[in-house]
Amino acid sequence: MTSETAEAEAGATVVSDTAGVPATLVADTTEVSVPAAPAGAAAPSAPLMPGPAARTLILGIDLSGRILQCDRHAPKVLGRSPGELLGAELGDLTAGTPEQKDALAGLIDAMRSGRESTAMLSLQTERGRTTDAVVTIQPMTATDPDLTALAVIRLPVPSDERFLDPAVMRRALLDEPFSRLGGTLDVDQMAHELIDVIVPHFCNAAELSILESLVGADELPASALNSTHLLRRLAVGYDDDDQGWDAAFPTGEVLHYPPGTPYVRCMDSGEPVREPNLSAGDAAKIAESWQRQPVAQLLSSSSMLVLPLIARETNLGFLVCIRKPGYRRFDPYDTEIGMEFASRAALFIDNARRYSRERATALTLQRSLLPTGLSAPSSVQVRHRYLPGSKLIEVGGDWYESIALPGARVALVIGDVAGHGVHAAVTMGRLRAAIHTLAALELSPADALQQLDELMQTLGEREPHFATCVYAVFDAVSGTCEMASAGHLSPLLVRPDGSSQFLDVPPAPPLGIGGGPIESRQFQIDDGSLFVLYTDGLVENRGQDIDDGLNRLRSVFGPGSTQRPLEDLCKATLDGVYADHQRDDIAVLLARLSRIPDGHHASWTLKPDPTSVRRARALVKIQLDLWDLGDSVYTTELLVSELVTNALAYATGEVSLRLILDRALVCEVFDDAAAMPKLRNAADSDENGRGLHVVSQLAQRWGTRRTPVGKAVWFELALPEGMSVPARSDGESAEPAG
Repeated sequence: MTSETAEAEAGATVVSDTAGVPATLVADTTEVSVPAAPAGAAAPSAPLMPGPAARTLILGIDLSGRILQCDRHAPKVLGRSPGELLGAELGDLTAGTPEQKDALAGLIDAMRSGRESTAMLSLQTERGRTTDAVVTIQPMTATDPDLTALAVIRLPVPSDERFLDPAVMRRALLDEPFSRLGGTLDVDQMAHELIDVIVPHFCNAAELSILESLVGADELPASALNSTHLLRRLAVGYDDDDQGWDAAFPTGEVLHYPPGTPYVRCMDSGEPVREPNLSAGDAAKIAESWQRQPVAQLLSSSSMLVLPLIARETNLGFLVCIRKPGYRRFDPYDTEIGMEFASRAALFIDNARRYSRERATALTLQRSLLPTGLSAPSSVQVRHRYLPGSKLIEVGGDWYESIALPGARVALVIGDVAGHGVHAAVTMGRLRAAIHTLAALELSPADALQQLDELMQTLGEREPHFATCVYAVFDAVSGTCEMASAGHLSPLLVRPDGSSQFLDVPPAPPLGIGGGPIESRQFQIDDGSLFVLYTDGLVENRGQDIDDGLNRLRSVFGPGSTQRPLEDLCKATLDGVYADHQRDDIAVLLARLSRIPDGHHASWTLKPDPTSVRRARALVKIQLDLWDLGDSVYTTELLVSELVTNALAYATGEVSLRLILDRALVCEVFDDAAAMPKLRNAADSDENGRGLHVVSQLAQRWGTRRTPVGKAVWFELALPEGMSVPARSDGESAEPAG
């Protein structure tokens, strides 16, 4: 191993060579032992880290610790001539205390056992200084039989030599860090990483502050800036253990910097402000204007450089760099290097800020468009998942809906707008709004999709739009599910016995394409079955056939899956798709479908005779007494009388009455008349026309819907306070109180 190789592995930036070390040396280490620092050893005065804040020496030693070879920097740093260094014992370089001897003996013993080991030693360096250093001894194999190990010594650069070489600072600040920081798109993380670069390579302490308007409201500052700049401190860094920096300059603080200070002068002028030597009086004035006395002690006799962060001709904030007493003062060349760093840093911060703003806008749009809550009858359990296609494009056109309908029914919808990004999300939002409107009108699934198709064709007059969609309505009383599809993949039905099938729905073109009628099909659902709706991103992949994806989905819902919690099934459904960076957006809607218990609904058929109104009231009273809803009898009787009377006036055949006890008390009256009742203002002389006004005033909700043979008129009444019908774990609602 050459000294350059060893030094590179140590992460050093100062390249040194080892005179006479053969190029055939091979490291022979298999274990790393790191003894504790010796008792009484002083803490290092500066971080012992790679880079300009530390330097590395390479020594070749034998089994006894005698120095056989050294690199070209060792004599100068250790304050000895090459002749004095070669042949000396490694222990001669230490302070010679018993603790140091024990630590060195541990290193030698580990080396003789073929193990690599590290310890902290106090070494005597040039000008009679004693410096704490990290010493690592690495066993090795060489052509010289006496040369058995390399001693890699890392020690801090003396304070009067730090920040001395402009080329070293330029390389540390400008050549390497920005290629590493290019992938960071978070402003706070970016600020901390920039501070970690500039400290300790350029200064002892630093802070980064930007305008609060850029962090909070994400607004660009006005072109004509005044002197009252509200800034937020994003990051603070320092190279010692003095916690006073954090106390005096807390991260995240939002404040107006005192007028007349270097900070405000930098913001007003957009130029760097250099204070080569802040006297105690100047530091005291800054502390007094800031009303923070510890600031005076931290800044006294220091050198300050304030660098503006200018991107796209806009001053975003500034970097404050501090060099403590004993270190080289900032000079014009430092200002030039610092401004190059600040200019590049400003562009990176501005890019991160713009990305954060656009991402927040996109996520806000997506979250506002996707459902915040899914509703369903008490016997139906629904869970969902949404996964964007990528980290950079977190919005898309996939959506899902679960909308509770009157009469213990629920509309389950899933769809996918072609494309990605905000454009697809906006189209998806329009479709969702239309879906809610159509559900409120209680159109059949086929009719609802037909209306969506016409909407998509209208939207596509300016720019082509198309989408796929499945619309299903489950009736929790009868256990039937009516479903229609427009170009979407077939839903998966998993029965309680573990068998499953992709439901065969009459095919139709995607929404916006047109070209044919959309038909629906009705299925009988067994209690406890799982209904799985999904978008194509879950089963399609560029590297596999869609049948493989469908088979994988089916395998997730094997025997016993209907008894598993829906949350666990959602997670299992998405297993393996997170690592696929070429996937499409994914939306999944899982529903466990069960009928409400037989005791929670009752139906009767009434003859087309006026006496049926009195019979309907009697039946309602008996049923409500059984459900312990005696307080609701009078209101329910009144409203049922109005609906049954209206049905008998227009129907030609029998009238049906149904009561459902779910999250509310629902009453439905069915007849064979096609005319839909509407609210109207009756004249003073009219004998009729006021019944629906009574219904609308007393009911929580009411409405109408078409049926295959006529229509249904319904109303809902809230359950008495304190009474509820909670859902059981198996999907059924609990029995009512009493």
